[in-house]
Amino acid sequence: MMNESTTIARRIAWQIGERIVSGKLQPGAPLRQDHVAREFSSSHVPVREAFRQLEAQYLVVAMPRRGVRVAPLDMKLVREIAEMREALEVLAVRNAASHLTPAHLARIELAILEGENSLTIEDFELANRTFHRALVAPCAMPRLLASLDGLQLANSRLVFAMARSAGWRPRSNQDHRLILEPLQSRNVEQACNLLARHIQTIERLALPAS
Repeated sequence: MMNESTTIARRIAWQIGERIVSGKLQPGAPLRQDHVAREFSSSHVPVREAFRQLEAQYLVVAMPRRGVRVAPLDMKLVREIAEMREALEVLAVRNAASHLTPAHLARIELAILEGENSLTIEDFELANRTFHRALVAPCAMPRLLASLDGLQLANSRLVFAMARSAGWRPRSNQDHRLILEPLQSRNVEQACNLLARHIQTIERLALPAS
């Protein structure tokens, strides 16, 4: 059972994490315990725990004599993130497939519609994360899902960075629809192949051609 301090720490970690992922907090920006505690009207104890959670997600780094700072955005990690997501998300979908209900499929389709109706990168990326989470949630493997949540955050940070660099405009969710269709007909192998190809897209977009 979570105590109040743990609940506050999670809330602080989530809100600061979203600012880092979206780029509102830039790489290298300092995070002061006293400032964060004042903002969230909390003691320093949940703030320290929130910083530990963010460090575990590779969103902040604790630097000797320099305190806690927003982690650098290392584009060299793009391939690692894509390969890990591909392996783990496909594994999760394989385990989720037999548990998919009409309600699960409806949640996945709703996330696709929300993405297609998004007018901002923030709304689109939230819908994107919702889609990928809904896709794997029925696998009921909490450690696997926690790992995927962390990887999805890292992926989202890259998406926001690329949008700031190259611009963004509303787009279709064709890849997501292509993944949903074979799941609706219980063709799990085809859905997994399409999902793997979709995840590799971020690597192709982010890395220069060799």
